[in-house]
Amino acid sequence: MLESLFARSPRTGCAEYALAEGTIVRYQTLMHGTKKKIRARNITLVLCACLIFFSPLNASAQLSQDNKPYDNKLLRLSEILGAIHYLRELCGAKEGQVWRKQMNEIIESEGTTAIRRAKLVKEFNKGYRGYRRTYRTCTEPAKIAIDRFVDEGVIISTALLKENQ
Repeated sequence: MLESLFARSPRTGCAEYALAEGTIVRYQTLMHGTKKKIRARNITLVLCACLIFFSPLNASAQLSQDNKPYDNKLLRLSEILGAIHYLRELCGAKEGQVWRKQMNEIIESEGTTAIRRAKLVKEFNKGYRGYRRTYRTCTEPAKIAIDRFVDEGVIISTALLKENQ
């Protein structure tokens, strides 16, 4: 019975399956032009795989060119500035945007690429948001944190100045 349902189309050379309603679904068999299409598809897949495999290596090479030896200290300083900006405002320092302006100066001088700028901004925001989640009012621990951050910021800034002289 199955043999009677399958037939070859004289026009296309494809196998056809005739359904009861009279519609036809075609199942293509390999023909001479199809081998070229399969080969082209395989080449495309290999090229895509190469791009996927080698693009992280290229991206990491670009990132390593963007890194400076003092980046860890600079990123920590950015985080400290974000925390100080939030905590000083919380405790009523009325300094306005002093700490944010300091951060903008760092970004202007050290943010040589978009990736570097994004890293610096990310760390500033991390410090700001981290302490915004922790402290809702000015408490004694918040004041102690401010003092510690200022001390650590001075140490890092001094070390950065010494490294760049």
